[in-house]
Amino acid sequence: MWCSCRIQVTDTSRLHSLLSNKPFVPTDDELSWLLSQDSFDSFLFKEADAVRQRFYGKQVYLRGLIEFTNYCKNNCLYCGLRAKNSLISRYRLSKEDILSCCAQGYALGYRTFVLQGGEDPFFTDEIIIDIVSSIHKAYPDCAITLSIGEKEKSSYQDFFDAGARRYLLRHETAAPEHYRKLHPTSMSLERRKQCLFDLKAIGYQVGSGFMVGSPYQTVENIIADIRFLQSLQPDMIGIGPYITQSDTPFKDFPNGDFKLTLRLIAVLRLMFPYALIPATTALGTICPEGRELGLKAGANVVMPNLSPVAVRKKYAIYDSKICTGEGSVQCRFCLERRVTNAGYEFSTDIGDVKKH
Repeated sequence: MWCSCRIQVTDTSRLHSLLSNKPFVPTDDELSWLLSQDSFDSFLFKEADAVRQRFYGKQVYLRGLIEFTNYCKNNCLYCGLRAKNSLISRYRLSKEDILSCCAQGYALGYRTFVLQGGEDPFFTDEIIIDIVSSIHKAYPDCAITLSIGEKEKSSYQDFFDAGARRYLLRHETAAPEHYRKLHPTSMSLERRKQCLFDLKAIGYQVGSGFMVGSPYQTVENIIADIRFLQSLQPDMIGIGPYITQSDTPFKDFPNGDFKLTLRLIAVLRLMFPYALIPATTALGTICPEGRELGLKAGANVVMPNLSPVAVRKKYAIYDSKICTGEGSVQCRFCLERRVTNAGYEFSTDIGDVKKH
């Protein structure tokens, strides 16, 4: 009994000592230890929440998500949109469909639109430029975010010139050996990293991130992800638990650890206090109160869906995705209620990153 108490006191002292370091830049050993602990989560989340409130107050920023195509040329082994998935019902939204989503979102208070899709060759640079410029012309007070995968730097520049100012591109894993287990040989981790640095060089607010608990992932892989984020210094960091998709080669792998995901959100908030960190749909899918708990662990962004209800279930990147049957109005006010009930303020501000 004496020994057990002694260990607990020692661990608590170590935690306080570690979190007292400013800036918070833990070593690999410290990260490994911190991520393995589950008895200090409430304290860790409280510390992370205090940091986010120091930078962003209680505001939670609203992003309107438009999933405009579920076609993809890639064959990532974990994703339901993979090209070889013949069971999925494919769709593409037209420019008019996308502008209609924006019009509805603007009326509901959205001031950021996130255009997300698979790497769909149908949407050429010219088509994307036309869509982006049309949104920018119609809603000059709004931010346009793209999440459409790996492109040439010149393409990224053209999208920027058309009015896009933010770009989301999760690196998914920064460890080469892990990357090879998740992706076909035609894809390259180095190219993905280069895309992220190209985006930063152009002047985008850049978002990256990774899955938690993806197949074959180790603690060392997660630490490599964090080290890559330190080198990139992204404006936005999106992480969520890996969730299995039943039509992929990884259909028999378990979902990622929800508690570890929350712990990582808190660690990332402490390490990147300025960052915009979403409480993702995946969190809400794996746990009914997942997004609220994500906010309490340090997240400060939510991304309700503006896509037409008729296509939402078709954007099947993982199984059992929530909010596929709700209309945009219902989804927006449901999420506002969740945010306020968690003790935060729902913000329709454009929500730029606090410069660091």
